[in-house]
Amino acid sequence: MPEPSLLASEPSLLAEAAIRWYDRNARDLPWREPGVGAWPVLVSEVMLQQTPVARVLPAWREWLARWPTPAALAAEPPGEAIRMWGRLGYPRRALRLHECARVLVDRHGGEVPANIDDLLALPGIGAYTARAVAAFAYGQRHPVVDTNVRRLVARAVAGEPDAGPATTKADLAAVTRLLPEEPAMAARASVAFMELGALLCSARAPRCTDCPLWRVCAWRLAGQPAAPGPSRRRQQYAGTDRQVRGLLLAVLREAAAPVARARLDQVWPDAAQRDRALAGLIADGLVALTTNDSYALPGA
Repeated sequence: MPEPSLLASEPSLLAEAAIRWYDRNARDLPWREPGVGAWPVLVSEVMLQQTPVARVLPAWREWLARWPTPAALAAEPPGEAIRMWGRLGYPRRALRLHECARVLVDRHGGEVPANIDDLLALPGIGAYTARAVAAFAYGQRHPVVDTNVRRLVARAVAGEPDAGPATTKADLAAVTRLLPEEPAMAARASVAFMELGALLCSARAPRCTDCPLWRVCAWRLAGQPAAPGPSRRRQQYAGTDRQVRGLLLAVLREAAAPVARARLDQVWPDAAQRDRALAGLIADGLVALTTNDSYALPGA
């Protein structure tokens, strides 16, 4: 086990260094602009789940151009949200955003609440997203802990090569100790931690010599030990049910009217896998069976 690091005994050093670095090097992302609003922040956080920034940027701009408020989205059928989601992947997120917009209109006057408990009560908004919206949209002090933050803290503070596979209470407590007490600065530290983890302290190719924590990083001082055991394999996509679901949805997104089953049968040669994927889409509420064995997006 590595020796306790300087950052463990002087936690404010990490936030100070991260914020200074962030102020000079942060990516210019539209959902970070001052006064952007809580709804655009919430949309960005949902889109960024398991999806790279480069793919999210054009989708986020198109989404907000069409639905600048929760009320605008809630007024349309859920199928339009799925259609607009395009190829971002994991399209159930589009349904959850549509459900969220309706709840915001019904319970919160069309505004995104600032209270954590109210955020957690929204459809599809988990603990991470609730804290992210509270911090980044409302400047509150909460531990916003994603994979990048957990890896950064594991390395810099604990001297470990990586964090575990899921966020734990210990991770939240560790990040909370690193946050400045002043809420606005804590929120800025949170986004700075994420940016450092994403751009410099990456999993496969960390740019340690560019990192503002280079001199005090416990992992670097320990000789950058490798993680025990085999590295995690990237999830396969080709040939999976996910790919087949995506192909089926692509046909329905591009159609102006219900699509006959015979047309859907053309997208994939394995009938059993195709049927399984279509049944899964129907069960998830992403596809609706219409008349005469035809299919459409829900509400279309």
